[in-house]
Amino acid sequence: MFKRILAATDMPNQVDPVVLSAVQLAGHLDASLYILHALESSSTDNRRLVRHFSTGHEVVTTPAYEAMVKQEIKQTYADMLMEGIHYNIRVVSGFPWEEILKLAREMKVDLVLMGPHSGRAVEKGVVRVAGKVGSTVEAVIQRERCPVMIVNFPVAQRKMDFKNILIPIDFSRSCECAVCFSVRFAKKFLSKIIVFHMIPVLPFPKYSKAEFETDVRHARRRIEIFCNDYLSGIEHAYMIRGGSLPHLEILKCAEQQDVDAVVMGSHTKEEKGKWYAGSAVERVGYRSKNPVIVITDPEVLTPWKKRPSQKIDEDKNDIRLIRVHNTE
Repeated sequence: MFKRILAATDMPNQVDPVVLSAVQLAGHLDASLYILHALESSSTDNRRLVRHFSTGHEVVTTPAYEAMVKQEIKQTYADMLMEGIHYNIRVVSGFPWEEILKLAREMKVDLVLMGPHSGRAVEKGVVRVAGKVGSTVEAVIQRERCPVMIVNFPVAQRKMDFKNILIPIDFSRSCECAVCFSVRFAKKFLSKIIVFHMIPVLPFPKYSKAEFETDVRHARRRIEIFCNDYLSGIEHAYMIRGGSLPHLEILKCAEQQDVDAVVMGSHTKEEKGKWYAGSAVERVGYRSKNPVIVITDPEVLTPWKKRPSQKIDEDKNDIRLIRVHNTE
């Protein structure tokens, strides 16, 4: 299913859970792996002025320095990359999100792995905001048509089989994309799909138990209409919960159901050019112990002026054109 995987890291001389997970996943799927490190500058006058990865001193990046950083990354993951994995390491200067998009489009990767925030936040003077996945992740999700996997912790080897997949839905177009993707995912890994929906619950007595039970029945009918045609022949279950904070209910469900990955549709507005990640995606991606795969409806992706022209060669009859390889 995934034939070309891109892992973006900002830690050249430390083991990054993003790269570690990507290496394991590439080995598990016999996929090609691209490891990208973008040398980001804090200077507005000279974008090639960066901090040295080991001394912290400011240096002007050169091809020789980029080659040294590349060698450092290779040594950091030497033991893992020796196991027959086809890999390529890229070190470039520029804005991280743009460089990730450039390489993703150039190599036609079908999965991008990223951390929810900078691993070098203190060094770069970046303040981590609780519940936020970071501007780089947002910018990539906003513009990239292939799935983006947010990784907080290394994916355990036993979890690489992805036997239980959780899909939180709010009946949006991107959630429909997430369901479509998850079906292809489930066919590859023989997974069970758990569809989750949360009903907002008001304080009692404004919202009675009888009203809640009525809403649960109504929500289940909506889920069946929304999902049944896609999930035919796939082992699945529907879970409906009440709560006030969707991300907490999603995380609780993921833990209780022992899921291996959470697949979420990015929260998008229908008007052209309007986009935002959505608090549930950000908060789940920020806190989840499992990888969170974010899917965006391709029809509402934000245009990127530097995007190279490319032919969309997927089946035009597919309801949602998400860039992944066929499972067959």
